[in-house]
Amino acid sequence: MSTVILLLVTGLGLGALYFLVASGLSLIYGLMHVLNFAHGVFLTIGAFLGWEIGRRVSDGSWGGLLLSMLVGAVVGAIVAALTEYLLIRRLYERHIEQVLVTVGLALAGVALMEGIWGTDPIYTAKPAWLTETTEILGARIPNDRFLLIGCAVLVLLAIVLFLRGTRYGLIIRAGVENRHMVTALGIDVRRSFTLVFAIGGAAAGLGGVLASVYYGYVSAHLGSSLLIFAFIVTVIGGLGSLAGAAIASVLVAVLQQFANFYLGGTGDLAVVLALAAVLLIRPSGIMGKAAA
Repeated sequence: MSTVILLLVTGLGLGALYFLVASGLSLIYGLMHVLNFAHGVFLTIGAFLGWEIGRRVSDGSWGGLLLSMLVGAVVGAIVAALTEYLLIRRLYERHIEQVLVTVGLALAGVALMEGIWGTDPIYTAKPAWLTETTEILGARIPNDRFLLIGCAVLVLLAIVLFLRGTRYGLIIRAGVENRHMVTALGIDVRRSFTLVFAIGGAAAGLGGVLASVYYGYVSAHLGSSLLIFAFIVTVIGGLGSLAGAAIASVLVAVLQQFANFYLGGTGDLAVVLALAAVLLIRPSGIMGKAAA
């Protein structure tokens, strides 16, 4: 029983990390229909700069970690907003060009960060409490999983409240439904779409810092590896569905943990098979809308 509890809770922690990355992808696609393959760059640069600033303030302390999380989110938001403003804004109706540009940016971003920080992982320090465990029903749960779960819940609530309870959130949703009508009312929809990219980038940058807490290191390929699972989560949950991304994140991570433990480390294979099953049975995803 303790093993099952351990796998479930650690799966929730890993799912929280997947959600932080996938939420931005889902939000950007759902509102703007852009498949952003450069999303991993937002995560990685947020992780690196968050680590750089945090370790200079107080490496391994709560203050340093909180500052790292703040810096990671801000850096991710800025890089994402600049990407939308300089590159994506001119390509909203040109999907092939979107893919080529974002894939190129992803490759260039990894090369740039390898040039600055090197190709080897850089191991990070974290507060002592996060290195300890807490017993739940006989299972010793690493404390860093609770941090990941709490941050993911807060991010989900913040995005939902923003979209449903703020003026810009209403403008964004209206712009998706009828962009020309909103523009005719004198509202600059483009500025709202830049904000959407910034929110997605902030979630990714925060996820990058928390990924360094989860894995214990930062590297130039951190975003690339997590982006694969984020896309899988986004497709299984339903392209554009934030709630679907949250549910799929948990399902994918828990399946991965159980398969790794009980099926000899076949977690990645189990996730790919789950993706194939969803595409065959329900191509629109768990909570996605079927194409007309």
